[in-house]
Amino acid sequence: MKGLVESILKREADAVMNIPITDNFEKAVDLIVEMVHKKGGKLITSGMGKAGQVASNIATTFSSTGTPAYFLHPSEAQHGDLGLLQENDLMLVISNSGKTREIIELLTLSRSLYPQIKFIVISGDPDSILAQKSDVFLHTGSPEEVCPLGFTPTTSITVMTVIGDILVVNTMQRINFTKDDYAKRHHGGYLGVKSREIKES
Repeated sequence: MKGLVESILKREADAVMNIPITDNFEKAVDLIVEMVHKKGGKLITSGMGKAGQVASNIATTFSSTGTPAYFLHPSEAQHGDLGLLQENDLMLVISNSGKTREIIELLTLSRSLYPQIKFIVISGDPDSILAQKSDVFLHTGSPEEVCPLGFTPTTSITVMTVIGDILVVNTMQRINFTKDDYAKRHHGGYLGVKSREIKES
């Protein structure tokens, strides 16, 4: 058991360290700052299945650190939730394959509503349809899943989450998000208490 655990940890860690570091990270943060913090839009994240859960987590983390963000379910978008979109919004979508039907349809529908809307795409396939439609493409490095069947999203989900963290942290630095700013957004729970202690000290 110990050997298997060590192997999984190593493979996951290696996948994170093999995320391609390109100028596209800076371009993605530039877009977020421009559209959300300068033009007053929102960051809208989306994904299907487990990628959608990552997208939802990214949205909540952005919101708690000073960048208004919402998760838009790609299927619900086709039943009225697309109305969440407004001018100057920016979309960040996640699809490991880069060809998830619901996400492709979401991009098409979003651009039919706001032709100038821009997309940041996180995917494992730089030659995919979504990569081609993106304004900024962030490659996961196409890691192999640690799932013994090679199917279940495991390593890919880890990498997507880390890419989201990279965007969040870099955006926080760009907008000079402070401890005081953090305290204003966290009033409950352990983090709320801790942030107020920091503020008062």
